[in-house]
Amino acid sequence: MHDTAYNLLHQRHLRYGVRKGEDMTRKEYEGYKYVEGGVCAARGFVANGLNCGINPEKTKNDLGLVYSEKPCATAAVYTQNKVKGAPIFVTQRNLEKSGGISRAVIVNSKNANTCNANGEEVAEAVCELVAEELQIKPEEVIVASTGVIGEPLSVEPFASSMKTLVEGLSVEGHDAVTKAIMTTDTVQKEVAVEFELDGKVCRLGGMAKGSGMIHPNMATTLNFITTDVAISSELLQKALSETVKTTYNCLSVDGDTSTNDMVSVMANGEAGNPPIATDNEAFHTFQKALYIVMKNMTMMLAADGEGASKFLECSCDGAPNQEAAITVAKSVIRSPLVKCAMYGEDANCGRIFCAIGYAEADFDINKVEVELSSSAGKILVFRNGFGVPFSEDEAAEILKEKEIYIHVHLNQGDGHAKAWGCDFTYDYVKINGDYRS
Repeated sequence: MHDTAYNLLHQRHLRYGVRKGEDMTRKEYEGYKYVEGGVCAARGFVANGLNCGINPEKTKNDLGLVYSEKPCATAAVYTQNKVKGAPIFVTQRNLEKSGGISRAVIVNSKNANTCNANGEEVAEAVCELVAEELQIKPEEVIVASTGVIGEPLSVEPFASSMKTLVEGLSVEGHDAVTKAIMTTDTVQKEVAVEFELDGKVCRLGGMAKGSGMIHPNMATTLNFITTDVAISSELLQKALSETVKTTYNCLSVDGDTSTNDMVSVMANGEAGNPPIATDNEAFHTFQKALYIVMKNMTMMLAADGEGASKFLECSCDGAPNQEAAITVAKSVIRSPLVKCAMYGEDANCGRIFCAIGYAEADFDINKVEVELSSSAGKILVFRNGFGVPFSEDEAAEILKEKEIYIHVHLNQGDGHAKAWGCDFTYDYVKINGDYRS
């Protein structure tokens, strides 16, 4: 089921980050081309992944490394959960100490290193191991973990595998490192695009992990992005902070905001473009590339939600402003009752109206229209604040598809936004009822 949703997304929409009916036309994406390579698509980045023993299944990678041959301007955003993984605190301190410069990302799966008394000590020791092997400074290392919360974590697996991990670094290593960050993910998630800045060919690519414990409250998953664009740390942070609001923060699988969420972007300047130091045309070209990559990874995460059988997208247009549009779209996409109705292929549209109604935004419900669509067609279900008669048979055919679109038209402004998620299935309960085993 996961593969079906993911492959539909990947094959039909990945190349330009544009879906059928997208508010931005394909023409606006001219100049951006999808390329292979993920976090190694940009010049100067190498990666590797292996099993270091944290995951007892030896065939599954549980430790990954991304490395830049040159120092990188770096930006990051983190979870807003009050309970934070130890790596979050260590990474924040490292970037403060280095002045926003990094050279490497070290990440493990299977153990979140969260709520451990010695968690920060372990994370710091891991940074030192990376630094020693790569001959860089410990504060130039981004450290991250994902997996079970509250499980003890030892430095030993990292220490015994670091030399092999570093020796295996290569441009082809994007595949191994992407596998290393997977937990309940059923597919790897990576995207990269190529574009030009001032006549220089540039690349930006990333990898993501996440299938459950995903809800909009900053980042929602682990995401690592690399680029060979020359740009200041300040503008890199601006681009990331703005883009996360309309991508990862508009994603909800199950309503739980994780403790270890992080998005980082590393820029090493290897493309040779004039450094971006002001909010100019080059900055906006770069930010659009970042948006394409982050949006596509957001959609991949939604399609691969734990136990999911359907990919859901809610668009909201005609809102008084963008914030209102975001609030309404997220309210619908995160509703457990809407998710269950989509799984059951039941056009119980009152659940959608209800979710719109409790959205914390200021709008007139008496002007609202709602449509449901898929590749099987489109149907109006709500107009001027009231449900309208529709064919149950036609609605059932629409909801049989693997990708379902909910269109909310507020008809009271120019604000628009989208949110992404998936349905709730019996498999979600099975996965999370037996997660630690």
